[in-house]
Amino acid sequence: MGAYVLLFLDKCLGTLSFNNYHSLNTTSNLYTKAFRFVIFTILLTFNCFSQSIEISIDPTKKFQDIDGFGASDAWRTQFVGKNWPDKKKQQIADWLFSKEIDKNGNPKGIGLSIWRFYISAGSTEQGEASGIKNEWRRGESFIDESGNYDWNKQQGQQWFLNEAKDAGVDKFLAFSIAAPYFWSKNDKAYAPLTGGSINLQPNYFDEYSRFLVEIIDHFEQEGIHFDYLSPINEPQWEWEKGSQEGTPAKNNEISDLVAMLDKDLRSKDLSTSIIPGEAADLRYLYSRFEKPDRDNQIEAFFSKDKKEPETYIRDLHSVEPIISGHSYFTTWPVDSLITIRRKLNNKLQKNDLEYWQSEFCILENSDDIGGGSKRDLGINTALYVARVIHADLTLANARSWQWWTALTIADFKDGLIYLDTGDPKNMYDQESLKYDGEFHDSKLLWALGNYSRFVTPRMQRISAVSNSALPEEEQFKDLMVSAYYDATNNKSVVVLINYSEEEKNIDLKSTNLNLDSAYETSEASDLGYRAINKNQVKLAPKSITTLTGKFH
Repeated sequence: MGAYVLLFLDKCLGTLSFNNYHSLNTTSNLYTKAFRFVIFTILLTFNCFSQSIEISIDPTKKFQDIDGFGASDAWRTQFVGKNWPDKKKQQIADWLFSKEIDKNGNPKGIGLSIWRFYISAGSTEQGEASGIKNEWRRGESFIDESGNYDWNKQQGQQWFLNEAKDAGVDKFLAFSIAAPYFWSKNDKAYAPLTGGSINLQPNYFDEYSRFLVEIIDHFEQEGIHFDYLSPINEPQWEWEKGSQEGTPAKNNEISDLVAMLDKDLRSKDLSTSIIPGEAADLRYLYSRFEKPDRDNQIEAFFSKDKKEPETYIRDLHSVEPIISGHSYFTTWPVDSLITIRRKLNNKLQKNDLEYWQSEFCILENSDDIGGGSKRDLGINTALYVARVIHADLTLANARSWQWWTALTIADFKDGLIYLDTGDPKNMYDQESLKYDGEFHDSKLLWALGNYSRFVTPRMQRISAVSNSALPEEEQFKDLMVSAYYDATNNKSVVVLINYSEEEKNIDLKSTNLNLDSAYETSEASDLGYRAINKNQVKLAPKSITTLTGKFH
């Protein structure tokens, strides 16, 4: 603000000086310069001691419970977990799963509380005949065409799954995006153009259900409980291009499959919950949006008054009243980010339904960071994603927030940890990277950690309101705040996003709240720890800061 005033005064004085140039003598010029110096000093002093932004935290105003923060193992862990040197893949696992701190109080990892395990459709076994050119986007199948299971498949993914378990990851989710290719309509793990129908032969629905449940049961016997199963992913896309495994599906096909899964899970006495949805765009959840029979999924599956009884699944034993969706293509411009989530939350509330944001990376073009192309290990993409997380949690009331893929070998903004050869002339050689390579954390990794490391399952979001006079849309370009509380263990967490390029002074107001630690992700810090003695903190420009403490 001071800078703008100074520019205005400078312009005024400059104009005055120009208009009176011939009549001003040397003495008046000196007075002018002295006056400008005094104004500058006053404004500088005002800026240095400007009033803090007050934030009120109220634990009596409660919102959604938190189920956790996660990421998926698709597809890159298959080679890293199986072939890479132990020391390297262990560091990667530590960054993702560790809840430990170093000698200086800094977190060693982001402590994910949900790990998404990909159940593949067998395109790896097909090789080039799969039609999927990129080997890193294919996957092995636990079952072969004769119905035999081989639990040594997906070794790399299983390595990370076990590391997640050993590190204390709270919850596991198994997800599938296509049935085994030999049950499909085109003998592929991706779909023919079917008008939106699932790429699964009608007489193999039962087989597909039993296959998924058999995998859940196997790992249960191995000591890894899958809390959740997601059987269909982004059914609104056609998945006909062969860039990866995938299938469309109509709402009635999804509901039929979910009913079969419910029966098969109960037959094995498994407590795994089915989470339907995984909508490719949030608008497919709450509206008629371009894809007849594949959109308006909240009403199709969960409508309180059973508006669509043929697809209603709410009363099934294994189905929780939760629907999931993906935040792709709904994050820019900022007014769309806000409006779409308000509409989603309105439809959720009308149907007494909970929500997960279950997949996101950068696909959409924006003025802030461009598009998904070209990786960004710096703070700009991290801030952009932090704002999306904030919007999903505070506007859509998401109980869970999950990133797409934990690792990437692409020159693309789709990973938390980035792999390359280290050779500028051949950075992303797919063959050599199967066995070894360089790996890099990102500010995005640590920005997700500002949430995942501290906002843990069974916490509850509570009221956090600033005294900012900015309109809501402008606040999403400036300062954002959310707060969480674990009443059982008396843990409080406040997450602050300073999207601006200016330092901010924050004064937190709450009866009996005592904050003691701050963890900052910025251009200069990776979830770095510092102690705080009062409920006052400075936020670095372009930073995400998590505060922790207790009520007393």
